[in-house]
Amino acid sequence: MPDIGRTDGGVSPCHVVVMGVSGSGKSTVARALATRLDWPMAEGDDFHPPANIAKLSAGLPLDETDRRPWLERLADWTSTRHADGLSTVLTCSALTRHSRNVLRSAAEGTVFVHLVGTIGLLAARMSGRDHFMPPELLDSQLATLEPFEPDERGVVVDAALDVEAAVDCALRELGLPASG
Repeated sequence: MPDIGRTDGGVSPCHVVVMGVSGSGKSTVARALATRLDWPMAEGDDFHPPANIAKLSAGLPLDETDRRPWLERLADWTSTRHADGLSTVLTCSALTRHSRNVLRSAAEGTVFVHLVGTIGLLAARMSGRDHFMPPELLDSQLATLEPFEPDERGVVVDAALDVEAAVDCALRELGLPASG
């Protein structure tokens, strides 16, 4: 899937964005993926400006104007590590193609792992955790979600898989080694 080899024999950095709606397991899978690959990881939620957190906590969905500065901060994080020759793992909902394009613009070798689950699974996970994203926003996230288009580099992984199976599936589908 990603072209991680270069013609000069070196290896180009790869940047894996673990994406999906809230409750899909992005953070858990990304941490396990980063550990397995021994790559630095960033939790996308940590990059939200306070206004976004406040809006989401109030049960209001973000729009593209809200998302733009957040996505640019995530892209900057990836771009900096790419310039240092490092591969990365990042979590981000990346619900729209526009969002994925912003993240892709940060560095060549950016690919996506989309965790997909049933509404029942997602709602149960959201209800059972302490997070600023209330379960009431699940419907708006699902309505906003744009599936991959044929020219997008990414794979779909079942969010119902246990963590290790999800990581194994992502690595296999992306053609990445089991360790960094």
